[in-house]
Amino acid sequence: MKTVAQLLCIKPEYNRNVHTIAPEQMVLEAVRTMAERNVGALPVVEDGVVVGVISERDYARKMVLKGRSSAGTPVRDIMSSPVITVDSRQSIEDCMGIMTDNHLRHLPVVENEKLLGLLSIGDLVKSAIAEQADLILQLERYIRGH
Repeated sequence: MKTVAQLLCIKPEYNRNVHTIAPEQMVLEAVRTMAERNVGALPVVEDGVVVGVISERDYARKMVLKGRSSAGTPVRDIMSSPVITVDSRQSIEDCMGIMTDNHLRHLPVVENEKLLGLLSIGDLVKSAIAEQADLILQLERYIRGH
């Protein structure tokens, strides 16, 4: 199975840039950035270190359902923290397990406290499907003697 580093390399160019937000910025800015960038979550970075993640799920559960103002609430108040991260050497299978066990949809990739990327559950599923399709093709070729 592929590693996180391999997956990050094959992500489309437009998906490689990781957009972040600071904990003191307002939730409205985070939601606006997610909408503009067509992403479901943003790593929250303070002094170069990932301190949390804010997601559409956080917004729905911690803002909308509680009637809070997104213009007056800092990201720090609703971000998911402490953040679970992976490094580039971990396998896609490991990441899927971490995401499943912790009910996560996004997983920051961090190496030496530096944010390298953000994996979504969609990235992992797409990779697993492609890998299985390739294995099936290899097995079919083997069976046919090609």
